[in-house]
Amino acid sequence: MALLRYEPWNTMERLHRQIYQVFGDTFTTPAANGGDTAEWAPAVDIHEQPDKFVVQADLPGVESKDLSVTADNGVLTISGQRRSEQREQHKGFSRLERVEGSFLRRFTLPENVRADDIRARHANGVLEVTIPKAQAPEPRRVAIETH
Repeated sequence: MALLRYEPWNTMERLHRQIYQVFGDTFTTPAANGGDTAEWAPAVDIHEQPDKFVVQADLPGVESKDLSVTADNGVLTISGQRRSEQREQHKGFSRLERVEGSFLRRFTLPENVRADDIRARHANGVLEVTIPKAQAPEPRRVAIETH
């Protein structure tokens, strides 16, 4: 039972981000991107343990107050924003490789989780979301009537 959704466009998104970093919004506008879109996607690890699923997202430079974790209709959503500090402008060149802006990741939850008991913890640039599994229902024995 996989929690990951196959996303074949990651390579194109990465190329788009690199072009955006070099040229800014010369080629794109919010309207061209469909309005409210994510500007980057953090790396995420997901692993299953006997009693829970654990999602770990690398979010260096993102503060806890800028994060949101929701579970609704079988979908776990992690979203937020990385803000950049103000930099002095100097003559010459500068290179920015750290992406800033909003992000959004969504994962389909399996049916055997307790969504009300999901917990999130943010420390040292890593968001860890713990999703407890529900107890598997035991088979109910059905009595057989005889005539």
